[in-house]
Amino acid sequence: MLPLKTPLTMALTLAIFTLNAYAQTPQETLAGLRQQAAETPGFQGFSATRGEQFFKSTHGNDWSCATCHTQNPTVSGKHAKTSKIIQPMAPAVNAERFTDQAKVDKWFKRNCNDVLDRACTPLEKGDVLTYLMSLK
Repeated sequence: MLPLKTPLTMALTLAIFTLNAYAQTPQETLAGLRQQAAETPGFQGFSATRGEQFFKSTHGNDWSCATCHTQNPTVSGKHAKTSKIIQPMAPAVNAERFTDQAKVDKWFKRNCNDVLDRACTPLEKGDVLTYLMSLK
């Protein structure tokens, strides 16, 4: 009979606990952005309409989010420079989207700098995420 706490059992238990501790839902990601945006004077909530407009409009570098992620974020896109395939952005068709805060922070930082030449505001991020979460 194997002891209950073998090194493998302990490692698997720790791995499962660690994954669960860091997993979040897109709604939780949005709630965090809402807390940040609430500090902005006049904040009255996020808008899917503003988010869609932001996502599809070109900005400082003549790029938009849709340049790589397509006008329809429920389908795969392709990076404009590297041609790397990008999985759909809409959480309804890609359950992994917006579930890892480190990835959310990394990609918003990188993509906002590429598209805007600056960081996105919490309002911009929240609007875009609200738009993407509205897609079915």
